[in-house]
Amino acid sequence: MNICVIGSGYVGLVTGACFSEFGVNVACVDNNPDKIGALQNGEVPIYEPGLEDMIERNVSQGRLSFTSNTGQAVRDALVVFIAVGTPSMEDGSTDLSFVKAVAREIGTLMEDYKVVVTKSTVPVGTSEKVAAWIKEGQEISGHTSEFAVASNPEFLREGAAISDFMRPDRVVIGAEDEVSMDILKELYRPLFLNETPFVLTNIVTSELIKYAANAFLATKISFINEIANLCEVIGGDVQAVARGIGLDGRIGKKFLHAGPGFGGSCFPKDTRSVAHFSSEFGSNLEIVEATIRVNDQQRIRMVKKIEAALGGNLSNKTVCVLGLSFKPETDDVRDAPSIYIITELISKGLQVRTFDPVAMEGAKPLLPSSVVFGKDAYEAAEGSDALVIITEWNQFRALNLSRLKNIMKHAVMIDLRNIYDPDVAARSNFSYHSVGR
Repeated sequence: MNICVIGSGYVGLVTGACFSEFGVNVACVDNNPDKIGALQNGEVPIYEPGLEDMIERNVSQGRLSFTSNTGQAVRDALVVFIAVGTPSMEDGSTDLSFVKAVAREIGTLMEDYKVVVTKSTVPVGTSEKVAAWIKEGQEISGHTSEFAVASNPEFLREGAAISDFMRPDRVVIGAEDEVSMDILKELYRPLFLNETPFVLTNIVTSELIKYAANAFLATKISFINEIANLCEVIGGDVQAVARGIGLDGRIGKKFLHAGPGFGGSCFPKDTRSVAHFSSEFGSNLEIVEATIRVNDQQRIRMVKKIEAALGGNLSNKTVCVLGLSFKPETDDVRDAPSIYIITELISKGLQVRTFDPVAMEGAKPLLPSSVVFGKDAYEAAEGSDALVIITEWNQFRALNLSRLKNIMKHAVMIDLRNIYDPDVAARSNFSYHSVGR
């Protein structure tokens, strides 16, 4: 089977590479010639563990290719995945202009039967629009080939995307006819043989599953952050609370880690989107709306926590921020708590030094020009009045506290991810501040 993946961003690259690992012939398409040229030269534009090796292996074996020639890629493929960006609009709605442009282009190019699959996260009802846009393209070209539209949402965690694709919790396929459903089941047959659970449903249900999953996980994060804030008032320990409720099989321990709130390319965008389109359908999701509010407030609370740890007097002081990506094992800084926190600290007169293992280049355009970037955690911490941990990279979990104390102006640590034991920090003579403890 030949497939085409239009959009060579995070989802498109991982999807194309992993399908080629199944033995499928995959053409990844993008309208950015610089990106395609880099990929053809073996340069992968995103940081994702294992992806570069997988791409190199499948390109060398002739199963994976990169091209700007959308026409040839579409004509050669039986299945065409749409994996372009769906950014948020100012009001929280989803910008479908890239999906619309691609769908129309597919309509102008197709000369025989295709299954067109929305892989991008799109609001409920988008697949119906995609079908209409394809027909508009067909009217422009004069082609009248039959086609089917299906939904196949992705559930890829940045930093663990390869394992999520190759060993998923489930595969969700939404289709309205047996032919397209059978084609997609055949495409995913290697996973079916491994007894991966399949959820086969209609299109609108498939579209909603992705939003429901992300909204629920985001709600767990906002919930434990509210509990953390309560713990600070009553003298409780949020980590003990999280363990106490997480051991309940009905709740589960994942996503119960207090901190500065969720970020990244999915949770902020998807919660705003589902809240927006559900309202348009006349069915407000008040829990999701509360989740968004709590997350916004949590970032503000973190800034106030840092101010309090510095004694409220911020003039002529410097903080070292460790971690810029919204979570470890990714260079993604989209909607990352670090960007908001650093920008707010600088607006209050603080100087900021920072270090992140892989996300500094991506963060630089989003941060004030006064930010100083260190070559490692210790260089960034030198001369600082406080150390702020925002992203829980493994290399930050066992810092040499004695060394830090000697190079910092004041031994103050604000651990927004609770990765240090307060007693260990105290024995190193650090003034230690965490979340919900």
